[in-house]
Amino acid sequence: MRSAAAAARVPDNRGVHLTNADLHSHSTVSDGTLAPDELAARAHSRGVQLWALTDHDSVEGLALAREAALDLGMGFLAGTEISVSFAGESVHIVGLGFDAADAALVAGLAAVRAGRLQRARDMAAELARAGIPDAFEGALAYVDAPESISRTHFARFLVERGVCADFGEVFRRFLVEGKPGFVPHRWARLRDAVRWIRGAGGIAIVAHPARYRFSPTLEYALFSEFAAHGGQGVEVMVGAHSEAERRHYAAIATEFGLAASRGSDFHDPDESRVDLGALPDLPGTLEPVWERLASRIEGRADAFAAS
Repeated sequence: MRSAAAAARVPDNRGVHLTNADLHSHSTVSDGTLAPDELAARAHSRGVQLWALTDHDSVEGLALAREAALDLGMGFLAGTEISVSFAGESVHIVGLGFDAADAALVAGLAAVRAGRLQRARDMAAELARAGIPDAFEGALAYVDAPESISRTHFARFLVERGVCADFGEVFRRFLVEGKPGFVPHRWARLRDAVRWIRGAGGIAIVAHPARYRFSPTLEYALFSEFAAHGGQGVEVMVGAHSEAERRHYAAIATEFGLAASRGSDFHDPDESRVDLGALPDLPGTLEPVWERLASRIEGRADAFAAS
């Protein structure tokens, strides 16, 4: 007879996993537009049963998010999204289910954030040379914590200033490689981000992998190195993925023995492609990441364990 742990690793082939989990979202602590408690309320109103706040390189909103989620009866996982550099690209690693007070994790996130402010000043200088002054101050108007400033805040400034009509135009004309306002940055190393998350008791997950401009060879290298460092998950159902991309990363999850995650990557009611809780269910052939994290879920943890 299989042990409970072994049973949890065997995927359910009977259909889909029906838990409405949204394990990727952003608040005003990073580049979202809703406060952590407002985000929790929206998630609950959209039928989310298990929720994680994953602000960029920060855990500052987790206490408020946790309190609001538990008050509303949702399951809650601590989360963050760490920026790393891999093969010349910026890659994001979501951490879930960790101890948010872990000293090494907190110090690592602070080090990543420290580089954001200088990068933002350099981006503003590049935009000024392109005839768009005051971009740094303009972007800061959209930031609660200046050290969390990002391209998203500059994009909001460019739309508000009337330079661009929408985010799509922003990222066609500015802030990307070869365009005004682009400034490369050296983020954390992949192994360090995975180590911080694992050391704090959590699970590391490759976020929205279809976004990265990797050849098949480099993508394979990313997942090989990620798994070798102890990474355990990949986002399969995420707002930025097409159906074909979902199938591709479901296959990647199976190939590398990774758990599958589901998250909208919600930032704003008007800007985001997918609202909280609105993604398709995970296929039953995959192991949901929340089954590996059942002991770390706050709230109704028993509801999310493998049957």
